[in-house]
Amino acid sequence: MSALWYLMLAVGVVGSNALVLSPIAGDVALSFAGHKPSDVLLASAVYGAITALSALTLAPKADRFGLARSVCCALGVLAAAMMISAMAPTLWALVAGQALAGLAAGVALPAAYGLTAVISKPGEESASLGKVLTGWTLSLVLGVTASSFLADAVHWRAVFVVMAIMAVGTGMLLWRAVDGLPRTGERPEAVSPLSVLRLPGLMGLLISVMAFMAAFYGLYAYLGTHLSETLGLSTSMTGMAALVYGIGFGLASSLDRLIDHFGAARAAPVVFVTMIGIYVALAVSASSAMALFVMCFVWGAVNHLGLNLLVGQLAAISPQQRATVMGLNSAVTYLAMFVGTMSFKTIFEVYGFGVAAYLSALCIVPAAGYALKTCQRRVQV
Repeated sequence: MSALWYLMLAVGVVGSNALVLSPIAGDVALSFAGHKPSDVLLASAVYGAITALSALTLAPKADRFGLARSVCCALGVLAAAMMISAMAPTLWALVAGQALAGLAAGVALPAAYGLTAVISKPGEESASLGKVLTGWTLSLVLGVTASSFLADAVHWRAVFVVMAIMAVGTGMLLWRAVDGLPRTGERPEAVSPLSVLRLPGLMGLLISVMAFMAAFYGLYAYLGTHLSETLGLSTSMTGMAALVYGIGFGLASSLDRLIDHFGAARAAPVVFVTMIGIYVALAVSASSAMALFVMCFVWGAVNHLGLNLLVGQLAAISPQQRATVMGLNSAVTYLAMFVGTMSFKTIFEVYGFGVAAYLSALCIVPAAGYALKTCQRRVQV
């Protein structure tokens, strides 16, 4: 199999851990006396914060250490973190396990995205990246959804044991697949993340990433709790929302070649303005589980295109400093996960899911504005 497939699996394993706590938070809370589901999501917030720190400080070293080697080693650390989470006797032990997982994810994702750009054929960068980003579909369709059923049928701790096994297996398969590839994309010196902020267009894209991810993680974190506690669905049915989202996310990969055809600058305004409308529709659909499931499909499809646009443009900014740039992307992504999860908590608990969805729509406005500005600039040129 191609190394791209194993990179897709790597993203899927990392993504499963990033997203899995939301639908099983209720089950996890039952194991820790005195804690409620929203308390369990503190582990997700800490995971996001440590991932951001790791991506900022450790990911830039991947250019020197080797992108492929970095992904494989990070998957090994992730496996250890999953076992700590599985055996956690207290909520704080679970938080510690997720913190270690964050250290691994902060290296694994930017290195995986960077390696994808290195091994892609010229003119097929967006298509290759779209294939690897489909790992997020695996994390939702197989990882999160299967985890919900596994938590119902066995125990939530079994979820983390299975993910540990998947992390080890994926790392071994990827190492074998890239063994014959040239050691491209590496540099003798690690580049400071702050030194690349002067690259043209980078700050605008990072602000867009912050807006995009805060909107997603802030709302997604409480989707499972809304479906189970407000609408009364079971843990298994709550996982179906992630399944539907993941199917939409995956099917949208067939549209990735349109980004290569029309160009990211022309496609971005359409995608981000559409995304604002989707969050408004999610707010309107908050009282109906069926309507939310339908909107989750559309949400997943458009989010796939938005993520491809952002990651693709970032990867193209500086091929020589790709891991550093992608590290900044992951740092901003998981800082947004932390900020979104924590800041949306009060909004969700006081005002409900609908108001939280409207807040997500507002978060996307900066990304849409930057995309429109960039498109106008390209047209004038």
